[in-house]
Amino acid sequence: MNNSKLRGLFRLLRVELSFAAGACVVLAEVLALGGWPTLRLGILGFLSVFSIAASVLALNDVFDIETDRINAPSRPLPAGLVTKREALALSGAAALAGCASAAMIGFSAFVAACAMLLLGVLYDWKLKRYGLVGNLFVGCSVGMSFIFGGIAGGNPFEPVVLFLAAMTMFVDLGEEIAADALDVEGDRQSGSRSLAVVLGSGKAMRIAAAVFALVIAGSAAPFVAGWFGWPYLPPIIAFDAVVAWSVWRLLDPRTPRKLRYIRRIYLAGTAMLLALIGIRLIAG
Repeated sequence: MNNSKLRGLFRLLRVELSFAAGACVVLAEVLALGGWPTLRLGILGFLSVFSIAASVLALNDVFDIETDRINAPSRPLPAGLVTKREALALSGAAALAGCASAAMIGFSAFVAACAMLLLGVLYDWKLKRYGLVGNLFVGCSVGMSFIFGGIAGGNPFEPVVLFLAAMTMFVDLGEEIAADALDVEGDRQSGSRSLAVVLGSGKAMRIAAAVFALVIAGSAAPFVAGWFGWPYLPPIIAFDAVVAWSVWRLLDPRTPRKLRYIRRIYLAGTAMLLALIGIRLIAG
């Protein structure tokens, strides 16, 4: 197997997104348990959702191959770096790894992992073309990373875990709507009924901005409710600042290469998750 094929397979996994999903699980385990999980539980929880996310993301490229030939010809499949059969094999292997890791945690975790996988496959196959419904669906599946962590930690109904699941869902919802607004022609060609196609890209981007405004406003809730102490405030303020700046740039019609600002939002979200985990580690 040559280096270009290995790079193509690696790109299919979209590791930064899969890593963020795994980090959500670890943070949820910490919050559900009220302390650090065992090393085994932490690793299995991370690997479960990392692998499920990687499987779904690789499968998404298979379903999007024709659209990507036009809108993203450098992606591994349209570029010929990876065959469809190889992408399906990679997706299947990652799915098996994720479900097997979850089964080693327990039956409830296994069921939750299978449900996340099913939601992801349904979105890739059909629901992405249903506009806002599809956006909500994928947002819920991303938020389920926290629910999975709560299940793994034995306390899925911990209020702060449920809150962070909802906030993660809204962050992803805003990203999905904003991304659709930047690819309205691609959505129109693929038959998607995205908000950008139905309402226009400008209105869709303003709706995304409203969702992100809700996220920023909601970020105060853990402090008001007493779930987080003040040491957790700086990374959350930093995340809010990145979101606010990125949304401002996305709304400005003169801004070039807007997709990078959506990327900055989820990278900032990942950094915030790692910071929250790090603060918990220092606090003991």
